[in-house]
Amino acid sequence: MSSRTLAPLSLALAAALVLSACGGEDAPPPMPVPEVAVVTLKAQPVSLTRELAGRTTPFLVAEVRPQVTGIVERRLFDEGSLVKAGDPLYAIDDASYRASRDSASANLARAQAAELSARLAAQRSQELAGSKLVSAQDNERAQAAWAQAKADVAAARANLQATDVTLGYARIVAPISGRIGKSSVTAGALVTANQAQALATIQQLDPIYVDLTQSSSELLQLRREIAAGKLEQADGVPVKILLEDGSAYGEDGRLAFTDVTVDPTTGSYALRVVVPNPDNLLLPGMYVRAAVDMGQRPDGVLVPQQGITRDPKGQAIAMVVTPEGVVEQRTVQANRTLGDQWLVDGGLSAGDRVIVEGLQKVQPGGKATVVEAGAAPVAGADAPSTAALN
Repeated sequence: MSSRTLAPLSLALAAALVLSACGGEDAPPPMPVPEVAVVTLKAQPVSLTRELAGRTTPFLVAEVRPQVTGIVERRLFDEGSLVKAGDPLYAIDDASYRASRDSASANLARAQAAELSARLAAQRSQELAGSKLVSAQDNERAQAAWAQAKADVAAARANLQATDVTLGYARIVAPISGRIGKSSVTAGALVTANQAQALATIQQLDPIYVDLTQSSSELLQLRREIAAGKLEQADGVPVKILLEDGSAYGEDGRLAFTDVTVDPTTGSYALRVVVPNPDNLLLPGMYVRAAVDMGQRPDGVLVPQQGITRDPKGQAIAMVVTPEGVVEQRTVQANRTLGDQWLVDGGLSAGDRVIVEGLQKVQPGGKATVVEAGAAPVAGADAPSTAALN
C-alpha cells in the first residue's frame, strides 16, 4: 500500500481514537453548596439604659449662722463629727439678753398686778351700777380700764416670750442632722446677727443626691418611641452607680425627679438620683456615672455583632438565609448595642436566620445550607436584657 493511501487512514484512525476518548470521559462535578452558621432571631424584653455622668450633692445642707450679736464663749462640737438636730453647737455670752428677759418678766408682773386692780374695780362698779349707786358712764370707764389692763398683760407676756426667743438664740443648735464641717470662729470671736459668713456647715450625706445631665435630643427620641408604642416607660427601676475608678457602688439609687427646663447653653436637662450612703463612701462633689433605665422594649430583637457589617456607604447590612435556602442582603437599622449584640430597630424581625459565620462563602442570591450557631445568647434569653444607648 502506498504512502498516499496510508496517510488518510492514519488521520481517520487518530480522529476515531480522540472521539472515543472524549465520549468516555465524565462531566465535571457541580460546585457544593456552602455551609454557614446562623442565629435564628427571637423577640424578647429589652431594657434600654443610658450611662450618664454626674456629681454627688448633699441631701440636706444647712449653714449655721448666729441670730443674735455677741461674743462666742465656747464651741460645743467636734469638727467633722455627726450631730443631731437640736444639738448645741455654740454658746454666746447672753448676759444682756438675760437682763432683758428679767426686765420683761418684771413688766409682766406689774401688768398682771394692774390688771387685778382694774378687775376688782370693774366688778365693784358693776355691782354698784345695778343698785343705781354708780352712773352708767363711770361703770363703762371701769370696764374699759379692766379691758385695757388685760391688753397690757397680753402685751407684756408677748414681750417676755420675745425675750425668751432672743435669749434662746444665744445658744446656737444644729438645725438638721448630719456631718458638720470645720468651724470658722473660735471662742472669743464677735459674731453678729445674720452675718454673711457661716459659723459652720452641716451636710446630710445619707442618702445623697447624684445630679446628672442628659441631652434633650435623646429625650425627644425616647418620647417618640414611647408615643409610637415601641417603648414602655420604666418607673421605679434601680439606678446603677459607677465610681470614679470604674468599680460598681454597692447600693442602687432611684430616680427622684426629671427637670422640666432645658439649659439653653448646653441643650441638656437635669436628672436627680437618690442613693443610700450608709458608710459615707460618697462625698459631695465626687464624679460618678449612673446607668439610668430609660424604658423597656417588650419585643426587642437582638443580633450578634458579627452578623452586622457595613457597606461602602456606612449602612448596616445583614445576610439572611430564607426558608428556601437563598441568601438575602438586608439593610438594618441598628443604633444601640447590648454587650456583643445589636438592638435592631428595623430591617430584621423575629424568625429571620442571620449568618454569623461563613459570610465570605456566600453572595446575595446564592444558595446556602445552614447550621444553628452553637452559642446563641439572643435566642435563649428569658430574662429582660439591658441595652446601652450609644
